[in-house]
Amino acid sequence: MKTNINHVIKLLGDHFNGNPWIDVTIMGELKKLSAKQAAYKPGGLNSVWEIVNHMISWRKALIGRVMGKPVKYSDDNFFREVKDRSPEAWKKTIAELKKSQKTIISFLQKQEDELLETVSPASGYTFYELVEAILLHDAYHTGQIVLIKNFIQLTIDNHAKAHKG
Repeated sequence: MKTNINHVIKLLGDHFNGNPWIDVTIMGELKKLSAKQAAYKPGGLNSVWEIVNHMISWRKALIGRVMGKPVKYSDDNFFREVKDRSPEAWKKTIAELKKSQKTIISFLQKQEDELLETVSPASGYTFYELVEAILLHDAYHTGQIVLIKNFIQLTIDNHAKAHKG
């Protein structure tokens, strides 16, 4: 039976680019950002781009754990400075995020509910806990992305008012 797997797949899809109860999706927040906006670091904090790369890295870690592979952790928690800030590089980052989503969903679609209660030998957590963790992680960082986008817009608005004079 696939009742729980299908529920998890729906949650992952809704939060990624569907219709979640929070009315905010990862792709909905990212689709209108330019590379310049995505690379902007408000007050020295992480940029949206760095957050997205961090999310991709942890999604890859989830995929590895679910497939029983050991995960190599990073001292920087997968937050790395973006070197290439071109529009093409931003599109590539978004494509990589979409690929991570497709990989997770494709893997889960081939599974039965029993998988969710199985403990991953690579982590000691059940597969359900791992998938739930990625949902929570994505929701947390989507909130950060919303805040940074609002800050960018506020900065633009204040700049326009200051020069309207």
